[in-house]
Amino acid sequence: MSLTPGVVGTLQYNFLRWLSPKEPNVCTGQAWAGRSKLDLLGTSLDVAGKTVIDFGCGKGYECIELAQRGARKVIGIDIRPELLQHARKLARHRGVSKRCEFAPATQEQADLVISLDAFEHFANPDEILAIMSRLLKSSGSIRASFGPTWFHPLGGHLFSVFPWAHLILSEDALIRWRSDFKDDGATRFSEVAGGLNQMTIRRFEETVKQSPMQLKWLECVPIRKLRPFHNPFTREFTTSIVRCELVPKRLHRAERPSEQPEAKAA
Repeated sequence: MSLTPGVVGTLQYNFLRWLSPKEPNVCTGQAWAGRSKLDLLGTSLDVAGKTVIDFGCGKGYECIELAQRGARKVIGIDIRPELLQHARKLARHRGVSKRCEFAPATQEQADLVISLDAFEHFANPDEILAIMSRLLKSSGSIRASFGPTWFHPLGGHLFSVFPWAHLILSEDALIRWRSDFKDDGATRFSEVAGGLNQMTIRRFEETVKQSPMQLKWLECVPIRKLRPFHNPFTREFTTSIVRCELVPKRLHRAERPSEQPEAKAA
């Protein structure tokens, strides 16, 4: 006699309660304490005299660092008012408030748009990429870094109580377990605070192909312990973070879309 889905879900929920009765300490960002998150972008940024937009700026730490590195103007964009307020206070405290602006949106175009730890959270990444492209000067670029992606051992973020738990256990069981210590009413992965859009490397590449942008380069940084197994066939499961540079597509009348260059994973 087979177990019904409800029974399976209950068994999984009870297992999660036994394994982690409280909120697990995963994906907290503590690994970057005291370090610059701009390093996640890979190669150093030349921002001297430029206008830079930090899309999803959070508390504004990277915006302030960009201003300190010589950016002419830095615009931090975030939809959370309490974080924008924190960023404004911090910029005043650090003496860069005249070159830092924080708002939920902007119409100003920038030489550079950066995005850190965000593409796996955006509810509509295709729309976000289109917005980013409109905020970019024709000669500008987008630098992005994000992860862990969905097939990473901890790609479920909070739900990764053990490696690949978010792939092994049902969404219903994981959401029910989460509701024991979170009261925001989320019923799906996409509804949790911060959102989880189940972004994979392949999905990101497809999103870029359908956007006004194209990849100049893309690097899949391997998980250190899984480096020997990291290759184009296993990258979804063995990549730590994805980082890339995007530039506007420049389609001339004599060109066909198939002639546009495509970046390959490192």
